[in-house]
Amino acid sequence: MPKVHANGVELYYELHGSETAPLLVLNNGIIMNAATSWAFQTKALAQHYRILQYDCRGQGQSEHPGSPYSMEMHADDLAALLTTLNVDKAHIAGISYGGEVAQAFGLKYPERTLSLILADTVSEVGAETRIIVDGWLDSARAADSNAFFNATVPWNFSPAFITANPRLLEDAKGRYKLLDFPAVVRLCECFLNVNFTARLGELKCPTCIIVGSLDLLKGPAYAAILKAGIPHAEMHILHGAGHASSWERPQEFNTAILGFLAKQTTSVVIKNIKE
Repeated sequence: MPKVHANGVELYYELHGSETAPLLVLNNGIIMNAATSWAFQTKALAQHYRILQYDCRGQGQSEHPGSPYSMEMHADDLAALLTTLNVDKAHIAGISYGGEVAQAFGLKYPERTLSLILADTVSEVGAETRIIVDGWLDSARAADSNAFFNATVPWNFSPAFITANPRLLEDAKGRYKLLDFPAVVRLCECFLNVNFTARLGELKCPTCIIVGSLDLLKGPAYAAILKAGIPHAEMHILHGAGHASSWERPQEFNTAILGFLAKQTTSVVIKNIKE
């Protein structure tokens, strides 16, 4: 299991796909990890790109420092990880919390960002989302895994997905018992400080926005803010998907990413021909 020290923290990472392909970074949701988040993406995306999956500080198999986290800190961690892996620039994708990390990276390291893919994520935290996450924090601070499961699952998945996947959710409930709840608290508190909307215009790289139509946590209204603020961004709504759209509509999710990235490759080729 490869780990490296980057920006003062030990980070777990995985690489998939051809070493000669362009690099695509996948940033996880807040209580997910590199080993499970992209179960329906890794094989499909790695046929075309070199895939970097990793756990940010406080997640999964990476180090869980006891001090507060910030999105800028996560961006610095990713930059240091890329440098350690001898990667100058990459396509940066993320879902939910990972999408906020991706925005932070794009804003601080535009010269290292080939493109952004922002799925089911926000550039600001509305009052209703703040109340939801405050509820998550109550159970996380109490280290009550069952309460945390019950507080989060209805916001992470659509009703149809919950009904159709009882075994998957029962397995997830077992993994919740293994969570480092003090780290979860720090991650949630970090999320509540997200406030990028006024700076979205600084993101000049090609950007793809993906959102589940039934995402009740970070849904179409938040995606519309991103679309309005980021120049030349494109948006894909995955109908019938909840917040975890990469799990609920994996084929559509993958097609949106691959189609978007293919256009970036084509534009580079055309530019080079003209030059």
